[in-house]
Amino acid sequence: MKEYGALRRTIYAAKYLADSGYRRKVTRQLNKGESLHALRRDLLYAHEGTIRARQLADQTEQAWCLTLATNAVIAWTTEYYCLAVAQMRRAGHRIDDEVLAHISPAHSANINFFGAIEVDIDAELAALGPTGYRPLRVRDTLL
Repeated sequence: MKEYGALRRTIYAAKYLADSGYRRKVTRQLNKGESLHALRRDLLYAHEGTIRARQLADQTEQAWCLTLATNAVIAWTTEYYCLAVAQMRRAGHRIDDEVLAHISPAHSANINFFGAIEVDIDAELAALGPTGYRPLRVRDTLL
């Protein structure tokens, strides 16, 4: 079994070194994973990215809370990416699905981690469009 594992690693290394397209694909996947880890680090900023609870149950609870927050950010970002792409396509812009496959929703540029946020619920609800989503901020420089 040990030899089989060494053989598989050798085949992978040969494929990786010989095929530049495969190297780019692996690098893109690694970058997506790193962006997810960066998002999780940003969400867990209060304790400098560490789980400090002493009891296993408390550690598990903190990890699940982090997972829930991460999934919420990714779901929100993915949904609004889809809305933005649909709007751009309706406007006549050609967006290749191959390009979209390389976009990761795991980023935190749109998140305010510090300070207090006051939300006027009535104003937010009034600002929702007929589909129930917030209006997109469209910049001409991106198109």
